[in-house]
Amino acid sequence: MDNNEIWVYVELSGSRIEPTSLQLITKAKAIADGRPVVAVIPEATTVQAETIVSQYGPDKIEILVDDRFAEATDEEVSDALFQVMDKQRPNTLLFPATILGRSIAPRLQAKLQTGLTGDCLDIYFKDTLLVQVKPTYGDNIMCDIVCPDRRPQMATVRPNTFRAVQDSSATTKIEKPIFEFHKEEAASILSTKPIINSSANISDAKTVIALGRGAYSEKNVKLANQLAAKLGGMVGVSRPLTDKPEFGHDDQIGQSGNTIAPDLLINLGISGAVQYAVGIKNAKKVVSVNTDKDAPIFAQSDFAYVGDATEFLTAMLGQVR
Repeated sequence: MDNNEIWVYVELSGSRIEPTSLQLITKAKAIADGRPVVAVIPEATTVQAETIVSQYGPDKIEILVDDRFAEATDEEVSDALFQVMDKQRPNTLLFPATILGRSIAPRLQAKLQTGLTGDCLDIYFKDTLLVQVKPTYGDNIMCDIVCPDRRPQMATVRPNTFRAVQDSSATTKIEKPIFEFHKEEAASILSTKPIINSSANISDAKTVIALGRGAYSEKNVKLANQLAAKLGGMVGVSRPLTDKPEFGHDDQIGQSGNTIAPDLLINLGISGAVQYAVGIKNAKKVVSVNTDKDAPIFAQSDFAYVGDATEFLTAMLGQVR
């Protein structure tokens, strides 16, 4: 009998659960249509992430426990996961499209000899097939990808594409599958300093000041950084500004960049093309500034200001203490 379960890899950075893992559990439950949702957690004995994960309502949690996971290499983690996955072969396996997820997922895919779609912006089922949606052709169209012949169907999904919602009504079963931790003798850990989704990652920022081509100037970059510092936030940009020396791909918001979900987003000189709009759909409060009163960004904004970005930034800095 085919295993129709949907498995979600729960990523840890120390004892911290990567939020995308919880978002994927919620999404998996929403599209499951009767399929069991399983969270799989490789963790050290002191972490006990299952206490928090169970609050999001997976039907089952598979815990791989070994203290060496605290400093495990990506290959060691993928090897442990393979031992469990190869026996059970779930229908679907989802990973966060983080630095770590993008490294472990393809290693596991190669071991399982199945397909993998990276950086998805949506997922849904059509009968037994997981439809994996991602941008293509220079982000101008969305592409639906399926893996009809191999299992599990694997995908990495961008952070903040979905919302995590707790489910207190669910009953979660806890299991500890048998596996052997295989140490990579040729590998050595040089540093254990956390770098994965740290506070310097714009997808985690609670406040974002976003600059577009219409507001780009040396003065506005300086003002935006000052405002972000006062608000405890970060500066992001639309695609055209990634070519400027001050910014790079890590700062980009949108379909081919980061998907963000801040409490406050201030857009400056951004027209609101669909490629950008995809990246801000989960922002809670949106303020937009543009000289064009018909700019599409205003339709996605809670507050709109038709005017000059420099004047707006200067006025805001005068109000924020």
